Amino acid sequence: MPVPTLSPAHTSVPVRSHPIAPERGFLPPEDPLRRLPPAYEQWEELAHELPKLLVARQVRARLEALPVLPTDALTAEAELERAMLLLSFLGHAYIWGEAPPARALPAGVAVPWHHVAARLGRPPVLSYQSYVLTNWRRLDPDGPIALGNIVTLQNFAGGIDEEWFILVHVHLEAVAGRALAAIGPAQEAVVAGDAAALATHLRAMAEGLDAMTRVLERMPERCDPYIYYHRVRPYVNGWKNNPALPDGIVYEGVADYGGRPQQFRGGSGAQTAIIPAIDAALGIDHADDPLRPYLLEMRAYMTPAQRAFIEAVEAGPSVRAYVLAHHRAHPELREAYNTCVLALQRFRQRHLEYAALYVQRQAQRQAGNSTEIGTGGTPFMPFLKKHRDETRRHLIAADQ
Repeated sequence: MPVPTLSPAHTSVPVRSHPIAPERGFLPPEDPLRRLPPAYEQWEELAHELPKLLVARQVRARLEALPVLPTDALTAEAELERAMLLLSFLGHAYIWGEAPPARALPAGVAVPWHHVAARLGRPPVLSYQSYVLTNWRRLDPDGPIALGNIVTLQNFAGGIDEEWFILVHVHLEAVAGRALAAIGPAQEAVVAGDAAALATHLRAMAEGLDAMTRVLERMPERCDPYIYYHRVRPYVNGWKNNPALPDGIVYEGVADYGGRPQQFRGGSGAQTAIIPAIDAALGIDHADDPLRPYLLEMRAYMTPAQRAFIEAVEAGPSVRAYVLAHHRAHPELREAYNTCVLALQRFRQRHLEYAALYVQRQAQRQAGNSTEIGTGGTPFMPFLKKHRDETRRHLIAADQ
């Protein structure tokens, strides 16, 4: 069967202008900054003492006394990300560190948090970017970004369960780079009509997806479900669709908000750009339902570069359409494509199982830490089951 004529929109591969390092994925190109300039020592010291202050129930008193520090001296992106991390942890500790949750955040945190978040193109809330992607360092700077050689930069209460939960995600993001880096070459192979090359890149994508699942499966090694749910998860919750904070919170001193409560979603795995990018690359569509707008909303919590990567993949040529058109002449295409689909389904299945184990089966004690609503503010189990099932339905049969 001849290669179909490509439309002008499909004679280029937009994603190639957004290179991905196979060993880093969406982790920052340089290891995260570990300390801000001396002008921000108050933030650094409070964040360092955060686990102790939470035990002593002094977080709110200390943050209420914090002056509003100007953020003009923060110029490099790494500095802004470090400031975002510190202020996000301090802000969430203030809201959730004592009962009942606070309904307003003092200006010493709220004002610089708003300014830094605006410069980074994200809302002032603890998102996945700050909780995971910029929250690690290597013990051996020349060693891999992998469990056994990474530790977190910041914690709430501290302890091995909290540390491990974050670090599993850091390692997972690193190995996902193999799959993400294969997307551009795969789309280029479609444009070139090179079936053999496309099959090779699809196999690389599947290997990356399998590596992600293997890393995720290590979660129970050092993160206990009970400890995670009761000691780790409460701090990550946001204030949108949260019954404990139905109106959201007031960011005191933030002129743009005019004293009105704001609602933002908490940190969630739905804020990683990995899965929407892979879905787009494989042409895996999810049926329109009430959760679809939520997934699109999650992109606002990603970095602008991550959003641009997903959009570039979506704008590129369709790998799935090419496989459907050419797999009879090139059976290796269908095999390689289906291997990717099954690998993605296995990852979603394992994620679903852990969501049930670590959250749904736990005993809820606080209104703000639901067993049915995710930290991002949605009923996560139907969402995860639906996407797992829809993924498998994209397998290509021999007679298609």
